[in-house]
Order: sequence, then structure tokens, then C-alpha cells
Amino acid sequence: MTTGFTVIRDTTPANAIPRGAVVAMGNFDGVHLGHRAVIEAALQMGRAHGKPAFAVTFEPHPRSFFSPNSPQFRLTDEANKLRLLAGTGLAGAVVMTFDKTRAGTSAQDFIHHDLIGRLGISGIAVGYDFHFGKGRVGSPSLLVSEAPRLGIEVDVQAHVDIEERPVSSSAIRMALAEGQIADATAMLGGPWFVTGEVIHGEKRGRDLGFPTANIRLDKNCSLKHGIYAVRVGRGAERLNGVASFGRRPTFDNGAPLLEVFLFDFEGDLYGAVLDVAFIGFIRDELKFDSIDALVRQMDDDSAKARAALAAAPDAFPRLGVIP
Repeated sequence: MTTGFTVIRDTTPANAIPRGAVVAMGNFDGVHLGHRAVIEAALQMGRAHGKPAFAVTFEPHPRSFFSPNSPQFRLTDEANKLRLLAGTGLAGAVVMTFDKTRAGTSAQDFIHHDLIGRLGISGIAVGYDFHFGKGRVGSPSLLVSEAPRLGIEVDVQAHVDIEERPVSSSAIRMALAEGQIADATAMLGGPWFVTGEVIHGEKRGRDLGFPTANIRLDKNCSLKHGIYAVRVGRGAERLNGVASFGRRPTFDNGAPLLEVFLFDFEGDLYGAVLDVAFIGFIRDELKFDSIDALVRQMDDDSAKARAALAAAPDAFPRLGVIP
């Protein structure tokens, strides 16, 4: 875990921005292995020149700005993206507001005003497919061509492949939507996780002998409905459990809800904020004809979840602290 992570925003005074830093630039949704290659390139560049390395990222995600009415399954919200970035060894992150003004800024103006003028960067690392500026005209090749005149170093990272398949945020979203947790974990370099506050539910689980911590996920979350082995973080504490994500067809077929049963735990979690990391997919969500059949299945699910967690004893996202 890193400390001293600095978040710079559009409102940060110019005199509070360290000059000469190296940056890794991208949207970084999920902070997957492809993103981490870009980040590592920036870290190496910073170490070589004795400069701090920062991420430059954009909020909200540009896709949500350009298509506000199209549902977007984000792998990480802004807070969790920053926590993951803080866990990489970066000195901080520059969060640029993506609004009408920024969307209309030309690539050249973005380079000269934002990167050189405001941030005063000495180097930049990007992925091979990252584009920026009005009309997405800005590209890695533009940065490379401008570098000598601007006096900056540019590193362009090629795509990262796993079993000859390129790693991408969209590929991870698809894997999660299909319940392919192992594939998503491999591309992310660690388990996918969500964060949420424990809310009151119908308390059916308590009556069945499986009291659950209930968390409402983002309405655009496309995680496959089903049963999962999960590892839960409450601050620095780690707890193992089994979770259901779905509509509870045996009972009410209601709005999707994440229900987490923690093994060997007693206590009140209402109002607590938990990180839930998905370690393994156990089965699809099912409708049962009787409560007894459901309870027998829940016992079997718990046994399978315990086995999956025992096989992955250290699996949890590497998170840093955000001030």
C-alpha cells in the first residue's frame, strides 16, 4: 500500500502542481494489465530522470459524456480507480473534468495548454490506441512527432495479450457479463471488486441461517447474475464469503442486489462500507421450488466458495490510500 498519493484537479492552484513530472495518460477503467504497462513505463521514465510519475485521467468517462443515454458498465468508479492507481506506486493522479469545453479542445491545444503549460510534464507514456482532443485527432504518433520540439520523452506501449487475446476494458466487461471471473481476473491482474454501503434488506437470509450484507450496485452493472466466491475488505480486515448477485427469483424477482454471506462472522454491518472482490463463479442464479431445496443448495454453494477461496489465499486488489 502506498501513501502520500496526490490528487490534482482542475481547481488545483498552479503553484501546487509539481513541475517536470512524468505522466501516464489514459481513461484507466479497471486499471488492467494494459493500463499497468503504461503506468510502469511512466514509473521507469520517472526513476530514470528523478521525476515523480502521475496518472492523467478523465472524469466522467468520455463515453458517458458523448452518449449520456447509453448505459455504461464501468469497471471502476472514480474513487476505486484512484485507489487502484494509488496502489501502483504512482505519486498521484491528475483528474481532468471531461466536459463540453474539454471535448471541444483540439489535440494541439490540449498538448500545449494542459500537458505542457499547466502540468509542465517532462515525459508521457500512453497506450498504442489512446486518442485525445476534439474528434479524437490526438494520437500516440502525434505525441511522438511533437516530442522533439516540446523537449519531452514519449513512450508508446503496445497492446498486452493473454493467450493471444488483447487485454481491454471492453473484454473484461464482457467476461464479467458472462461470469468468466478467471478471465476477468487474469486481464485485470487481480480480482475485480465493487464497493458499497451495507443496506437493510428483507432479512430472509437471517431466517434461513445465512444472514447477508446487502449492497446495491450501480444500475449499469452487467455482472452475470449468479453465485460467487468473494473476499470482502472492511478497512484492513479481510473476510471470506459467498455472494448472490441477482433478482432473487425464488422470492420476488426484484431489482438486482448483491447479497454477501460472510463465513465465521458475527456482528452488525449495517452502514459499513465494504470492498467485495469476486474470486470465483459458482453457478447461475436459479429459482427453487422449496425453501429446503434452496437451503441445501446454499450449503453446497458455501462449500464450493470455501474451496475456491482456499485456493486463492492472497487474492485481493492492491489498493492505495486516497487523501
